[in-house]
This record gives sequence, structure tokens and C-alpha cells, in this order.
Amino acid sequence: MSRISQEFASRPEVDDSLSLLPLDMAFEPFALPSSEQPRISLVIPVYGKLEYTLACLRSIAANPPTDAFEVIVVDDASPDDSVDTLIRVSGLRVLRNASNLGFVGSCNAGAAAAHGEFLVFLNNDTQVLPGWTEELLRCFELRADCGIAGSQLVYPDGRLQEAGAWVFADASAWNIGRFDSRSDPAVRYARKVDYVSGASLAIRRTVFTELGGFDLRFAPGYYEDTDLAFAARAAGYSVWYVPTSVVVHAEGVSSNGSMDTGMKRFQAINRKKLADKWREALAAQPAVGTALAEVAKARRRGTILVVDVATPDASRDSGSLRLISMMRLLVEDGWHVVFAPDDGRADDGAIRELGRLGIEVIVRPWVDGVPSWLLRFAEDLDAAILSRHMVASQYTSFVRRYAPGAKVIFDTVDLHFLREERAAERAGNASLARQAATTREQELRLIAGADTTFVVSDYERDLLSRLMPSANVDLLSNIHEVYGRTGGHEGRRDLLFVGGFGHPPNADAMNWMASEILPELRRVVPGANILVAGDVPEGNRRLLSDAGLHMLGRVPDLEPLMSSSLASIAPLRFGAGVKGKINMAMSHGLPVIGSTVAVEGMRLENGVDVLVADTADAFAAAYLRLVRDASLWASLSDHAVENVRAHFSAEAARDALRRAIL
Repeated sequence: MSRISQEFASRPEVDDSLSLLPLDMAFEPFALPSSEQPRISLVIPVYGKLEYTLACLRSIAANPPTDAFEVIVVDDASPDDSVDTLIRVSGLRVLRNASNLGFVGSCNAGAAAAHGEFLVFLNNDTQVLPGWTEELLRCFELRADCGIAGSQLVYPDGRLQEAGAWVFADASAWNIGRFDSRSDPAVRYARKVDYVSGASLAIRRTVFTELGGFDLRFAPGYYEDTDLAFAARAAGYSVWYVPTSVVVHAEGVSSNGSMDTGMKRFQAINRKKLADKWREALAAQPAVGTALAEVAKARRRGTILVVDVATPDASRDSGSLRLISMMRLLVEDGWHVVFAPDDGRADDGAIRELGRLGIEVIVRPWVDGVPSWLLRFAEDLDAAILSRHMVASQYTSFVRRYAPGAKVIFDTVDLHFLREERAAERAGNASLARQAATTREQELRLIAGADTTFVVSDYERDLLSRLMPSANVDLLSNIHEVYGRTGGHEGRRDLLFVGGFGHPPNADAMNWMASEILPELRRVVPGANILVAGDVPEGNRRLLSDAGLHMLGRVPDLEPLMSSSLASIAPLRFGAGVKGKINMAMSHGLPVIGSTVAVEGMRLENGVDVLVADTADAFAAAYLRLVRDASLWASLSDHAVENVRAHFSAEAARDALRRAIL
């Protein structure tokens, strides 16, 4: 009933955000920037409907893949003058079937003529949006077992047409999200599905050949894409819906006619063929009539709810990078990961980035907060990871009440009370000391009530083992990919500080660098510079810049700075936890000069993995050593990379997550 009501609901005829090309444009020759050595081969079967084909090709010309590509149109003995017109499109390869082979035969013919590593099959009644092929191919890069990836298909009026599809035991199918809003985060995260439509389907050419192409028994068309997906899974591959690849599809144009006549009559015929061919596999599919929510649930290992103060941004702070990595590891282990920002906000870019990784984001207006979500989905919940004491104190009781069987995992991120105690001691501030005592009481109470508590350093784990010996505390530190260094010592002179001013230890460090450390550096090495990458309010930014620091603001890609700086500097005078700025630098093979507080709990040895300094003149002396001693620089660089590989890898984090959840 919901599908019928949505079909007849009032809606705008045009979604201006789609920027569709008109079908009635007069033809003028145009060019496609094709390559003779393509990575991607776009295969478009055509049977008449020239106006749609031209609009499709113009959309490709307007939104071309960034990878080298070729476009192959296979004309299936069209009854109109399609070929005469299409040969006037520069860069287009036009193949012509001697007789009508149908969709299946035409796709196979195009694939046989293709040169690319990847085949992307595309209906001629589609228009592509920016980034559509890049996102399909990224799915293969993110997931080693990906065999087939399919786009989010959208109707020209803006409604969602398909977010992948489920198949039932009788070989009938249901398009996920049909007629829903394509903006709903519930359809904006990547997931494994039973099949994706051949209207926009990507597959490695070698895999397509391995699977035997589209099975000719499904000619001329219908169910060939479903069959290919079943074949892919039987061969050990997975089939993925990719919401960040968006293609507009005028469904039905290329296969018009009633269910009893024309192409559509093959829908029923080929459904029976699929049922016969995959009888054993279909026996494991859900029975007809199974609720769609139950179908989706059966495809998952389980559901993990993750809550943090705000939506993570990997370019903003190390805590965000760690949280995103944790959620990605859970998705890789087969869990359905639902992320909820406590402030209820996530912009479109954040939903897109997390959705690409397979993470569902629940935000207003789609979901009215964590309690509201728990009321609907608590029985599906296997575990809740509550990040920071501010969040855990709000939601632990809700999880215990509505999902008593779910594990409650308190992720401290770092022990806030430890950082606050140190800040109070440094400032000699009684009010801060009282706040630290309150935070200590709150955090220890949460630790006692959690099934597992994560800390990020050995120091914090040892501290809690003394304070709360009966608590289940596990180490889940920062998670970093090991990049290794680019280039050597020659030509490097600048020091790099990464961090935002909103974090008090970073703000203190910036002020210290400006007032004492930089003048001392320039005393021993005239012209020495400190680059600061991170958000800083305009007023503070001006003052720090006037003092000589090079204020870069937030830098989305730190790699160029990592590959050109002499070292990372971390002059932190208070704080807690493992410092992401140090891990990040070391993962790039960039030596670190850090304070005792900065390197605490990171298994770093002074002079071997890092240089430790706690005064301005000590930082200057360490800097001078690195300027003069290329062999010391190289040794620190090598040991830095190995330290990250040994102690801050994804595998160590995965093990901790498995221990907590299972």
C-alpha cells in the first residue's frame, strides 16, 4: 500500500537540482573525450529512441569520467536513423548488430569490443551526474570482494527509483527505496544487495568474462542483471549499491509495451528461467511476503549504534579520524553501522562521506534523536558505542532500558578528567580542579556501568586498572594507515603543527610556540618557520600570525605538508590520551619533536622513535640536530613508520572491537 500511495502522491514534475538536458535539442555534432587506452569502457545498447541516446551522450560529455574512458554504443538494428546521426559524434565508437540481438546480446557485443579494465553498462534512457563513474570504481577500491557495483537510480521527477534490490524465493524482486526521497539518509549508505540494475552497472572486464557475460538464455532482456549478480555471488564476489553514484533513468522508455506484448512480456518469462537456474540459491532467499525490514535485517550480521557529540570530520581532528576508522572496520566485519550525532546535525557532505563507507547517518528531520531511533529499532541492536562521557551519560540508560540485550561500550576517546586535572594543576585554578573532580566521578561511574570501556593509551589503561580493577577496560588507540615517507631530508626546513585552537592543549601550544619556541628556533637557525594547520578564530589567528607563525587554516589534505616539512612539532604542556597529530606525522615518516606529555603512552623512545623536548631551548636544540643530521632524520623517520605499523594499525583496533561486541 505504501508504494501505491507514494505513486499517486502530489509531487513536483521537475527537480531543478538534477539539471537534466532537454530531449528536444537540435542535433549539432559534439565530441566525447575518449581514450585509446581506456580504464573504463562505457557500453550503451541502443534500439531507436535517438533523442534519449543523444541526451545520454551529452550528459557524459558534460560529466566525463576523470579516468581514461571510451564510449561504445551498440546499435541493435534500430528502425530509425540512429547510426547515421551517432557516427557524427566525435570520439564515439559505434557498433551495429546485423540483426536485433536485444539488450543481452548487445551488451555482450559491446563488452567483447571493449578495451577498458572496467565495463560500465548504461541504458540509453539515462543521464549521468557528476562523479558517477568515480564513485562506482571507488567501491571496488574500498572493498576487495566487490564484483558488481550499481548506481542510485532516480526518476526524472526527482523521486528515488532504486537503491539496489532484494530477491525473494520465487525469483520476484523489490527495488529498495522505490518512490522514496533520495535525500533520506536511509538510502544514502552503501550496502550489499541481491542485485543492481543493468541501467548503470559496473564490473571488471575480467570478472564479466569469468562469469560468462550476460547469460543468453535471458535474451532479449529482463533478469539478465539479476542472473549476473547471482553468478557473481556464487563465484565469491559481492554486489554493492553505491548511493554516491547518481544516474537519472527514464524507466520504461527502452522497454515499452504491456506485460503481454513487447519487451515487457519477457519479465514473466525470464523470471521463471531465473527460478529454474538458481533453484538452490533461491531456496535461501526470503519467502514472498516477508516484510522489507526483515529482508534487510537478514542480510546483516547485526546493528551497531555509534553516538558522538558531533558528526566526525577527518580533516578536523584525530578523534574524528579514529571514529571513522572504527566504524569502517565494523562495516567491513559485516555490521550495519548507524551513526547518530548528539547535536542532531550532519551536512550533505558528511552524510555522503560516511554513506560511501557504508555508514547510515540518523539526523533531523529524518530521525528525531537517539531515543526516537531506539524506540523503533532497539530489538535489532547488538551494541551501542557511546563516545565521550558527555554522550555516554545521556544515553546509557536509554540503551539499557530499550535494548537490554545490547552491549554498552563506553569510548572515552581520552580520559577527560586526566586532561582537566593537568590543566587545573598547570593553571593553579581551584574552579578547574573542582570541575576535574566532577568529571572524574562521572567517568568512573560510566566505566563501572559499561560492558567494555575503550581507552587510547597504555598509560590510561594502567591508571584505570589501579583505580577500578574490576572494570573491563580495553585498549583501542588511534587507527592510521601507514603511508611511509615521500622524499628524503634534503630541502626540508619547516616545522609543522597540526591542531585546532578549540582544543585547550592546542591553544596553549600555539601561544607557547609564538611567544617562546619560535624566537628560540630563529636564534639558532635564522629563517626557521612553524606552519600551523588547523581551525583558529580570526582574532587569535591574527595575533599568532603577527608573532611569526604561518597560519594555514584547515588543510583537507596534509600529505603535501608531510612530504615537505622537516618535522612535526608537538609542544603540549597538558592533555591526555594518544595524540593524533603525532601518529599522523609518523605514518608519513615525518620525524616528531614532542613534549613528554605529547608522547606519553605511545611506546616511543627518545632519540630512537622521537625527539623529546620540554623547554623552548630544548625544542630549538632538537630542531638544530635534525637540520644538521640527515642520518638521524632518516632513522627517526624509519622508526616512526614502524611504530605506527606495530601499535596503531587497523588490525589491532579490529581485535578490540571484536572482543567488545562478541
